[in-house]
Amino acid sequence: FRFGQVLKPQALPYRDGMTVLEAVLAVGGLGQFAAGNRARLVRTENGKHTEIQVKLDALVNDGDMKQNLPLKPGDVLVVPESRF
Repeated sequence: FRFGQVLKPQALPYRDGMTVLEAVLAVGGLGQFAAGNRARLVRTENGKHTEIQVKLDALVNDGDMKQNLPLKPGDVLVVPESRF
């Protein structure tokens, strides 16, 4: 997994049962300039790319567990920078 605007951007090894929240916590949470509610999960299955919107601010700050999606090997969580 790779991240953008998080405190410690890094690739994380996949672990069975891993969720978006676990991955965000593993990289130290959202950065100061993160646009968490514009995050997206990029997944490739059978050669086809799909993007799934993930509202990280709602998950991390409001406890919206609907946003806590299960991750799959090769997923990329993109956290963009907020626009000022």
